[in-house]
Amino acid sequence: GESLRSLILAGGRSTRMGRDKCLLEIDGVACIQRVAMALAEAGLEPIRISVSSPEHMEKYGSVIDPSLQVEWVIDSVPNAGPIEAILEALTDPFCNDPLQIAPVDVPWLEMSTLLELENRIGDNEVAIPISSGVLHPLLSLVRPMVANSVGSDRRPLKEQFSEISHVLVEVDERSVKNINSPEDLD
Repeated sequence: GESLRSLILAGGRSTRMGRDKCLLEIDGVACIQRVAMALAEAGLEPIRISVSSPEHMEKYGSVIDPSLQVEWVIDSVPNAGPIEAILEALTDPFCNDPLQIAPVDVPWLEMSTLLELENRIGDNEVAIPISSGVLHPLLSLVRPMVANSVGSDRRPLKEQFSEISHVLVEVDERSVKNINSPEDLD
């Protein structure tokens, strides 16, 4: 198939939310579909979606527009955290350079934010969105070579990313706002 252009991280547990964040609807559209649409609008299909089990694949698949080019992967280590899923995508022979990562809980993600990262990555290994001084490493645009330098330890991704050549890209706060608890939906 075509080169893998983006990765949605949908394998996490939504413990704080109390229910599945992927399926939470905002304006009648499930979070996972909203994120997938933003990626598609930015020309980032095919979209790989990493989930923790086959059941999740079916559940999420039912709310994703069938016209989107999606490739499902089941995490080899369930709930191991995002780094494994990211490394697996980056070391895939079909991985595009660069690859856009996206968490599933940023329902207001905009195409313009994604295009801005693409415009700004230059020769850097990673473009990390930043808003009001807060880094959003799980929404980074990353080059496959990053796989050589991250993942060997369990430190947070933002620490690992900040040690390799990177650019911080100021983005719209709303676009990167993530939902962790029901209050965030207000």
